[in-house]
Amino acid sequence: MAFLVSGTLRMAAQMADAQDSLGRKGKYNVQGPRVALTLSSPEVSTSTVAVLEGVFQTLGFESCQRREALVQDFLEELTGFREQLNAHGAPLGCVLVALVAPSGQLRQPQKLVRELSDCGALQGCPKVFLLLSSAPGAAPTTGAFLTGLSELCDRCPHWSLLQLLTEVFCRTAEESSGAYCPVLRSSLRGALCLGHVKPWETEPEPSPGAQYDLSKDRAALLLAVIQDRPGAQHDVEALGDLCQTLGFKTTLRTDPTAQAFQEELAQFKGQLDTHRSAMSCALVALMAHGGPQGQLLGADGKEVQPEVLVQELSHCRALQGRPKIFLLQACRGGHRDAGMGSTALPWYWRWLRAPPATPSHADVLQIYADAQGSSSRSSTTGSCDQADLLMVYAAAEGCVAYRDEKGSDFIQTLVKVLRAAPRGDLLELLTEVNRQVCELDVLGPDCAERRKACLEIRSSLTRRLCLQA
Repeated sequence: MAFLVSGTLRMAAQMADAQDSLGRKGKYNVQGPRVALTLSSPEVSTSTVAVLEGVFQTLGFESCQRREALVQDFLEELTGFREQLNAHGAPLGCVLVALVAPSGQLRQPQKLVRELSDCGALQGCPKVFLLLSSAPGAAPTTGAFLTGLSELCDRCPHWSLLQLLTEVFCRTAEESSGAYCPVLRSSLRGALCLGHVKPWETEPEPSPGAQYDLSKDRAALLLAVIQDRPGAQHDVEALGDLCQTLGFKTTLRTDPTAQAFQEELAQFKGQLDTHRSAMSCALVALMAHGGPQGQLLGADGKEVQPEVLVQELSHCRALQGRPKIFLLQACRGGHRDAGMGSTALPWYWRWLRAPPATPSHADVLQIYADAQGSSSRSSTTGSCDQADLLMVYAAAEGCVAYRDEKGSDFIQTLVKVLRAAPRGDLLELLTEVNRQVCELDVLGPDCAERRKACLEIRSSLTRRLCLQA
């Protein structure tokens, strides 16, 4: 019994130390063992797998496993890998999984990601998924994405992984003349630095050429359904004031119908295309109730797909090569996440000051890319329409986005963080926003138990984005 209690306390202490490190430094503690897995279908070239294994080793992954299976067997393989990790016993530092298959065959990637992100041994530690598509029968070339990833991991180990990926995205887009760009989806709560750099060493600033030029005009469009959404007016006021402070010419439309959402976006795009001077950046905030499949509900109760609105602006000629920011404050389903970990607080959790629960969707980074760097029409792996896009969802896929009479957790936290550090890299600031949102315990109006929330950040930015010089 004493041995069991001792082991439980030791694991609790390690988890608490990781959480405390994340809170104090805004960085993950990845000092524990790092495990990598490459899961590829038989059609994938051996050279692609070899490059991946080289990247893993450069990033300090001591254990690099390789498995080959048919795509339909990927889920079973990941289940076995999860059981292996759970049997490991000691907490891990980081896990990286590469799923490589011919284009179009990874049809339900979120199901694969979810299988491993639910792993109890990985609670609170970063989980990185690299989802690579490869053309069947393609020449065994690695393309700009894998080449750039391998080179930068070796040359710039001090960079955070998000910063490193942004630079890789830039190289990939340039090599394809803007015809292709990878995409990342992040729910990380802190900077993830996998290189062997001491925690007290300062991170060198990237070169000025790696930053978007925001010296020209900026425009923002806020579309908000206010009726039957208590606290929404506070979000509108806070976000509107922030946009004006950051130099955005702001347009506000309240209580738009589903059709008006589309009409306002089309009109906004037209105004930008006919704007007399050059544009630097555009921001669109969509605030409304959400449908069961992530749809937006207009003031008339009818549905509009947010992806349709994003595509409308991504075709704007005036914004070609410029950052386009979308903020989506809406539910994406009806699931209320209780989080992972004990919701009770036994004496040793209180003593260690450990947070009782972590959102079950947190600490995941997904990268969708093409192994050969070719253009793809699939929205999963990226296309020319997705370059220079930044989308921030207030909730994970399928989950509720929380709001009360004071406003929403997402918008209010976002405004607070950006006002405190307007010159910071926006991806890093959004990661901090997510960390703060994940720490909140929410009591919903129709649920007596505390619930957790987590953002989802999608980015195909090809440069650092700083909203204030």
